[in-house]
Amino acid sequence: MKIAIPILVAILMVWNTGQQLYGQEKPLDSYIKQGLDSNLVLIEKDLSMKKALNGLEVARSMYLPSVSFDVTYSHAEGGRSINLPVGDMLNPVYTTLNQLTQSQNFPQIANEEINFLPRHYYDAKVRTTVPLINTDIKHNKVVREKMVELSKVEVETYKRELVKDIKIAYFNYLSAVQARDIYENARKLALEGKRVNEKLLEAGKGLPAYVVRSNAEVAEQDAKIAEAEQQIKNAKYYFNALLNRPAESEIAFEAASPAAVESQINGLSVDIEGREELKSLATNIAIQESMVDMSKQVFIPKLSAFLDLGSQAEGMKINGNSQYFMVGAQLSFPIFEGNRNRLKIKESQIAVAEAQNRLDQAHQQLELSAMVARNELIAMQRNYSSAKVQLEAAATYQRLILRGFNEGVNTYIETIDARSQYTNAQLASNIAAFKLLAASAKLERENASYPLN
Repeated sequence: MKIAIPILVAILMVWNTGQQLYGQEKPLDSYIKQGLDSNLVLIEKDLSMKKALNGLEVARSMYLPSVSFDVTYSHAEGGRSINLPVGDMLNPVYTTLNQLTQSQNFPQIANEEINFLPRHYYDAKVRTTVPLINTDIKHNKVVREKMVELSKVEVETYKRELVKDIKIAYFNYLSAVQARDIYENARKLALEGKRVNEKLLEAGKGLPAYVVRSNAEVAEQDAKIAEAEQQIKNAKYYFNALLNRPAESEIAFEAASPAAVESQINGLSVDIEGREELKSLATNIAIQESMVDMSKQVFIPKLSAFLDLGSQAEGMKINGNSQYFMVGAQLSFPIFEGNRNRLKIKESQIAVAEAQNRLDQAHQQLELSAMVARNELIAMQRNYSSAKVQLEAAATYQRLILRGFNEGVNTYIETIDARSQYTNAQLASNIAAFKLLAASAKLERENASYPLN
């Protein structure tokens, strides 16, 4: 008996190595693109990156002048005042002048009382301010740029994890489907055995026990098929959830041999330098170093200039006399702040050392993880090769036992044992093939070798 078609299908699976094996786009590649475009968590991280970009634009705008319109109105009664005896000083003079001129051209005036607080006073102005020297703006811009880089790296990190999850979920779905096909093929063989035993019993050459055993074997395969159907549904639900699709969406199949993975194992190496996690930690170090520079430049003076164009007067008057302009500059230079700046510099330097230590630890851990993934891939390849040999042996054994049963040499129990071994070998080969592909996807993730762009 040749290896059944479901077995051939079981060892024909999807594998994407980052290069197109065929001229057209494969289903798994299409699913990965769909997941990268529509995954809900990835959408949330894209929004966070846009927020960081917006923060960078805000930091850049700090170099530009700011213009504001300010209006102040106030009115007061009472309060401090000053008396001006202008009447006491001028009235005698005015009286003498009236007598000399024999007229009333110089009337008497009263003393004046002037309040310090204004009455019905307003000040409306357009103020333009521009920073001339401010190192904090520069360092804030640098920090914002690094935060944008961190957001981009975080998005890429999740994309790589999502690619791995989509591949493994796809392989698990295919594995469940192939397991169901294997059980269905075993059920067909069990039904055929049942038919043969019933014919032999009718001819007086069989045993009732064999018919009962055949019915039990068919029922056993029915139970396994039902369990496989449930596993298929669960695998489909999870895969579609990763792609943000309806749970019952159909999943397309694609044929590619695990041999493509086997042929590349000897050339695979551990290379974690492209890992986004390392880029993220290196960016964090750059941010902490920028904070150190900012703390060291605290004694650089801050200089800004301003221009006011406006109008101010009492009694809400607006005329040529009320209009004014004013230009000025403001210089700020810290002298002493209780050694807080020196302590802040030291704190920032410690933060740099901590970030560097985290980078070293992450490099060591990621390298170890990649080496473990490579060893796992090599082990899965050996298991797959062994499973193929066992499958071929089980197929040959079943074929020989079935021939012996038809010739009356072997018993029915031996055919059941041979069929069971063959089914188990099919399942083992199916599982080993998909574990090989999953292990390859994990190593691809550890090496960050999948082309995201």
